[in-house]
Amino acid sequence: MVQTGMQRALGHRLRRFLGRALGNRLKAFFAGLGVTALLQSSTATGLMAAGFAAEGLVSLSPALAAMLGANVGTTLIVQVLSFDVVVIAPILILGGVVMFRTSKTAMKDIGRMLIGLGLLLLALHQFLTLLAPLTADPMAQDLLARMSRHIVFIVLVSAVLAWAAHSSVAIVLLAMSLAGNGAIPATAAIAIVLGANLGSAINPVLEGARGPAGRRLPVGNLINRGIGVLAVLVAFPFFGREMANVGFGPERAVANFHTIFNLVLALAFLPLTPWIAKALEKLLPARAAQDAPGAPLYLDPAALETPALALGAAKREALRLADGLEDMLNGLRT
Repeated sequence: MVQTGMQRALGHRLRRFLGRALGNRLKAFFAGLGVTALLQSSTATGLMAAGFAAEGLVSLSPALAAMLGANVGTTLIVQVLSFDVVVIAPILILGGVVMFRTSKTAMKDIGRMLIGLGLLLLALHQFLTLLAPLTADPMAQDLLARMSRHIVFIVLVSAVLAWAAHSSVAIVLLAMSLAGNGAIPATAAIAIVLGANLGSAINPVLEGARGPAGRRLPVGNLINRGIGVLAVLVAFPFFGREMANVGFGPERAVANFHTIFNLVLALAFLPLTPWIAKALEKLLPARAAQDAPGAPLYLDPAALETPALALGAAKREALRLADGLEDMLNGLRT
């Protein structure tokens, strides 16, 4: 609801802003961060950037920079939810309902966003309440303690969960909840965070745009995150405890690690995006143009989950068809 409300209220403006900012890497990074912080979805930002890159409107290097910024942007809501903000949930829901009942479309969209945010906070609080009896059970504690020793297994399981949930934020919040209740140690929660970052990068690769040009950006994002996860796993036996002590309390430590991990990845890969872009273009070369004048160029099935993007693609396709029709009529007149 948060994502839908924000897209309906500001989706076209955010897309226009992102398109203008994709001129250089630094602007693209901060634009990706800002748009994702508002939409609360790196997938939506990635779809916009991938669409621009696939259509040849921007080069792949700034699109990769925007994706690095989007990954950092997803950590901001986790930072907010790591504090005890459930007390404002009823206020957000009530204010959202009042705004949603107005006749103005913009107010309805903002109201939808506030209701969604309030329900998110309320659900997290209820989840913690329901989790308490389970984590108090000795058998459950023993099982979680045994699993916590197998870091690689935890990373793989949480990657599958993030892929299934289509959200890294949900799995990171789960890790925070388990660590905050003492169900698992902070090191195991950090392993869940690593898996969540990896799993959320798999969805765009499997479900994104078809064709080499449309797959370069999600594949590049998956490679960046995969390298980061492998690097942390290699260092885990030596610095695992230090990684788990980056905040006051386990919940803050998990949220801080999530942010630090994505910031370090951005700092490491932002200067390298031109070379990564060249490698991806060699790995996924453009296909030769086929003789299919009736085939759509801009319609992307992956954008159907994001109505603002899908409508924008349909508009561009309609304009292309109108231009083609104009050329045909001019030829007929001649």
